[in-house]
Amino acid sequence: MNKLSPVQQRFILHWGEMGTRWGINRTVAQIHALLYLSPKPLPAETIAETLAVARSNVSTSLKDLQGWGIVKLVHVLDDKRDHFESMKDVWEMFRIVLDERKRREIDPTVAVLRDCIAEAEKDEATDEYTEQRLRDLCNFFETTTAWYAQIRQWSTGALTRFVKLGDKARKLLGIAHD
Repeated sequence: MNKLSPVQQRFILHWGEMGTRWGINRTVAQIHALLYLSPKPLPAETIAETLAVARSNVSTSLKDLQGWGIVKLVHVLDDKRDHFESMKDVWEMFRIVLDERKRREIDPTVAVLRDCIAEAEKDEATDEYTEQRLRDLCNFFETTTAWYAQIRQWSTGALTRFVKLGDKARKLLGIAHD
């Protein structure tokens, strides 16, 4: 996979750019994109050559991707090198990414919000407006994460059908546009 087509190059570059907007290192995102497009597992040396990045950077990036659970180490018959492949099921990949982002970002935020609310209840210096704003934000996170926990258990087929319902679900529930 040393020679990339123009389409592959464009996608890999774009995924790297999007990665930086999502708070992910550009090289990490580009390696993920390369592995996602690769029909077979790739060794780190091939990844480094194909993307023209340092081998050490590839190793660090692969560890990050393995930590997220969207890239795994595999062994190839008659090759002693470690090979890597990306998860190919897009729905499951995004479930894992959402799970990880929830664990890393939302869960700590909810914990801090709960602590702040408990402290505000005891602290006379905290005004009611601030306390209510914290409660509203905490309630939002708790409600959306509870909803996510429910749909996280759905099969990919059920989730796909639900998402494709779009406006039909709103109409079915009798919810008007605001």
